[in-house]
Amino acid sequence: MDSALAPLQFEPIQTRRTFEEICERIRERVSSGELKPGDKLPAERDLAQQLGVGRNALREALRSLEIAGIVELRKGVKGGAFIRPGDPGRMDAVVRDMFSLGSISVSELTEARIHVQDLVVRLACERATEADFTALEAVIERTEAMTEAGRYLDRVECSRDFYRLLGAATHNGVLDMMVQSITEILMQFVYARVAAGGKAQPRLVQKRRAFLAALRARDSEEAARLMRSHLESVHRMLQDSLGEAGAVRLGPRPRAGR
Repeated sequence: MDSALAPLQFEPIQTRRTFEEICERIRERVSSGELKPGDKLPAERDLAQQLGVGRNALREALRSLEIAGIVELRKGVKGGAFIRPGDPGRMDAVVRDMFSLGSISVSELTEARIHVQDLVVRLACERATEADFTALEAVIERTEAMTEAGRYLDRVECSRDFYRLLGAATHNGVLDMMVQSITEILMQFVYARVAAGGKAQPRLVQKRRAFLAALRARDSEEAARLMRSHLESVHRMLQDSLGEAGAVRLGPRPRAGR
């Protein structure tokens, strides 16, 4: 976004690792707050001159930053390189890649989820608003409708939405992001299992309603107990699937909640 402040200036680069150094210089300006979401970088020619680098090296750096989600490259008369707002979805991709490459296991994901979710539940008990409760109730009602209709794949999407809303109810952006990234991967396992004909979780709607009642009552111990019990049953279900199939492949990413 344009500003009446003095034009942003960059120091020339004195290094052989030009590509990495360009990225680092821009990241530093973002970290310091000199560059904010929506800000436009200087024109390519001007920026290359300021940095003392070739335009090819600059383009390579900008493409890398675009892939990393730091900048957005727009075309046209009003185009250029713009700083993007943070995208929690990028953490999902990192966790998924780590799993795919064997750096983390299903057991590690489910264990982390159980412990992170415990903190999430306790904070949500303190901070959730009436709007949060209403949104959770709505997704439980949708879960019930999908269950009665036998639409179990759609019910998986409802579960994804439930945990997304619960994370948001903490009103803590870091915890919200952690919950979403872990849940997103595990929901894909559940989706794959249900799509393959696996049994759906019994009494899910009743469990959700009991949990929401504890949450509304601000009873953190009961809410945490109910959540832990449910997540441990999901953990066992996934472990059983691994034992039966030898491996559980990631299913398609559930669609965003409607």
